[in-house]
Amino acid sequence: MTPRGPATPAPDGGTHILGLVYPPAGRGHDYTGMQLAFIGGVAEAATTYDYDVLLSPANEVDDPSFQRMTDGRVDGVIVMEIKLEDERVEHLSRTGFPFVTIGRNSRAEETSWVDLDFAGLARGCVYHLADLGHRRIAFVNRSEQLFQRGYGFAHLGLEGYTKGMAEQVLTPHAYLCDDEVTAGEAVLEQILRDDPATTALVTLNEAALEGLYRGLIRHGRNVPRDFSVVGVAAGTWAEQVDPQLTAAEIPAKEMSRVAVELMVRRLTSPDAPPRHVLLKPLISLRGSTGPCRPVPGSEPEQEFPDLDHFPDLPDLPDLPGSDF
Repeated sequence: MTPRGPATPAPDGGTHILGLVYPPAGRGHDYTGMQLAFIGGVAEAATTYDYDVLLSPANEVDDPSFQRMTDGRVDGVIVMEIKLEDERVEHLSRTGFPFVTIGRNSRAEETSWVDLDFAGLARGCVYHLADLGHRRIAFVNRSEQLFQRGYGFAHLGLEGYTKGMAEQVLTPHAYLCDDEVTAGEAVLEQILRDDPATTALVTLNEAALEGLYRGLIRHGRNVPRDFSVVGVAAGTWAEQVDPQLTAAEIPAKEMSRVAVELMVRRLTSPDAPPRHVLLKPLISLRGSTGPCRPVPGSEPEQEFPDLDHFPDLPDLPDLPGSDF
């Protein structure tokens, strides 16, 4: 049972309700398992300060639920699924409405936020695979829709992967992938079609993970004997596949707790400077990565000189004092 924190006085005229602005990312506008973990984490953490939580699926400022939420229904707002240029953040900053974010964007210095170091984690995944001898390493990102809309985690993950590959003097091959199993199978097909000698991949797309594994099985690639997979994923996703995924785990509960703490601090100390919390979880080694075994036929054969084409060498003269 989570211990309750001290009751926090609501601001003058406050509601003792926090808003959570969190647009669903799944197909059909459903919340994914990861999103539900964040929603539950925020609700649980809020109760320790005697706050309730009101959820809005708003993706835009003119969404009616966003307008109602910021029209006095809540004391402050936690915003998620942050874009690099986010009009919701711009609106809240401009109007002075109390808010914090899970994620960060171009206004990071002006707001309080908690985030995962997606760039550093993706780069670390590349280094882990390179240390195992892998040189053909693909990157499976989130969907094209999320990337084109400017969601920070998709851009930061690509940035970290590209940087890691450049530092290892390797050629990057990055792919966008919808958040579903069939999309994972399709992108794995594309990876091996583009470069059949690929021996490893890094992924941020946990929802497509099972599909990636299925595609590898269909191509006769055993994980980790023939192909290594590493990613940034929630522990529940990492442990559901076989073999279990070597991954930097997304600490949804901890990030939710920190976000609520930042929000309460913003309400009780409105003049305090913004706080920034960047989490950098370690990679948990499981069963999906191993030493590189090059794909047969992918490595150039070593050439040896044709001795028949060498000229005859003259006999060496006898050396003084030699018994030979």
